[in-house]
Amino acid sequence: MRHHRALAAIAALVLVVSGCGRDGSGGTEDGAPVAGASADFGTLKGLCGPGKQTLAPVQGVTADEIKVGTLTDQGYDKRGDYADAAKVFTSWCNDAGGINGRKLTATIRDAKLMEVRQRMLEACREDFFLVGGGSALDSLGVKDRLSCMLPALPATTTMVENTGSDLQVSPWGGASYSRYAGYFTWLLKEAYPGSAGAVGSIVGDSPVTKVLNEQVKETVESAGGTFSYSDTYPTAGIADWTPYAQAIKSKKVKGLVFYGNFTDLVKLELALTNLNYRLDWIDANAYSYGPAFLKLAGKAIGFQNNLADIGGVHPLESASSSPATQQLIDLFAKYAPGAPVSLGAVRAFTAFVLFAKAAGSCGDDLTRKCAYEAVLKESAWTAGGLLAPIDLSQIDAPLKCFNVEQATPDGWKPADFKPNQGAFRCDAPVYKLTRSYVKPMKLEDVGRSMADLETR
Repeated sequence: MRHHRALAAIAALVLVVSGCGRDGSGGTEDGAPVAGASADFGTLKGLCGPGKQTLAPVQGVTADEIKVGTLTDQGYDKRGDYADAAKVFTSWCNDAGGINGRKLTATIRDAKLMEVRQRMLEACREDFFLVGGGSALDSLGVKDRLSCMLPALPATTTMVENTGSDLQVSPWGGASYSRYAGYFTWLLKEAYPGSAGAVGSIVGDSPVTKVLNEQVKETVESAGGTFSYSDTYPTAGIADWTPYAQAIKSKKVKGLVFYGNFTDLVKLELALTNLNYRLDWIDANAYSYGPAFLKLAGKAIGFQNNLADIGGVHPLESASSSPATQQLIDLFAKYAPGAPVSLGAVRAFTAFVLFAKAAGSCGDDLTRKCAYEAVLKESAWTAGGLLAPIDLSQIDAPLKCFNVEQATPDGWKPADFKPNQGAFRCDAPVYKLTRSYVKPMKLEDVGRSMADLETR
C-alpha cells in the first residue's frame, strides 16, 4: 500500500508537467481532398468522407473499419479529456462517412495509472495505431509498443523514456531540445529582465519530476537566469506552505518555476500573498490553464502574476479569431454536450486530425507504414489551424513558435509576449539540451528496426 501511494503521488506530479504540433504530396496541409471526401476541418479540406474500400490489409483495418486505441488514466484521475476528444472526433468523422468510407473506432485503453503495460499489450493485439491519449507512467508501456511495432500519435508524453521514443510523432517538440526556450528567453530578457538574477524553483520530490525540472533549470540558465532558491516538497503535499513562502521572500526571489499540482501552487501563492510578497512572475505551467485554477486561487490571482506557456495551441478564449478552434468548440457542444474543452482535449483532438489526414492519404491499402510515413511528410502542420506550425518531418525538431497565457480576475488572457504570426510568436531560439538525462527508448533497444514496419 505504501508503494502504491508513493507511485500515485509521483504520477500526480508527472501529470502536471505533461499538461504540461502533410499531406502525401509534399509539405503543406492544404492539398487536394481525398476522393469522395465531404467534411472539412479548419483549413483541411475533405478530412473525412465516404468511399468504398475492399482490402483488410493489416491488424485493426478492414474494408469497413479502422480500430485505434486511446490510452488514458481516467479510472484514476477522473479526467475525461482524451476520451471526450476521441468520442467527438470519431462521431463527427463517421457522420461524414468515415475515413474513405471506413468507420473510425477508438477503444479507450484505461490504464488506471498502474496498468499501462496491460493496456499496451491489449493495444498490441488489436489496434492499428495509438491516437490522442497519454498516461502518467507511460514509460511502462514503451518497450511493448516498440516490440509490437505499434505507432503512436499521443496527446501528450510524460516520462523521459517515452518522450522522443521511436514510432511516435508529437507536435510538442523534439526530446533533444528545450520546449521552453522561447518562453524563458522572453520572460528573462524582455518582459522581466530584473528577475533574471533571482529565479526560484520548487518541485515535487520524485525522481521523475526532478529530471524534468532539471531540464527547465538548464533552459532558464541558458537564457541568462540565475537561481537564488531551489527546493522540493513531499509528493503527498503539505498542509502549511508558510515556511516555503518565507524562504522565497527571504531569498528575494523574483521569478518562480513551480512543478506540482496546481492545488499546491494555490496554497503557496495564498501564503505568499498573506506575507504581502509579490513576485514578478510565477510559471504556473500549462496544467493550470483553465477555469479550475482561477476559481481555486481566488484573491491570489489579482496579486500574483501567473503565466503559462501553452505550447503553441491557439487560446481557447480567443476562438473567435481561429475558425478551427471555434469549430472544435462547436463539435464538442454537439457530440459531447457539457464536456469541457480543455487544453488536453485540444491536444488529443489534434492527434486525431493528424491520423485522419495521414490514413486518408493511403486509400484502400492502408498500412502502418503508409500512414506513419504520411505523418512524416507534414512540414508545416497546424491541425487545420489549432496549432502554431511545426515541422513533423523532423523527428527531433525544436519548437520555433510559442504563446503565453496570463491569469487575470477576468479569466486567462494572452500575455503581452509580442506575437508575430497570428496568435503565436515564431522566433524562439533553438536550445539543445546538453546535460546528461535519461534517453528515450529506440527500436534497436528491443531488437527492432524501421524495416520491420513494412510487414505490419
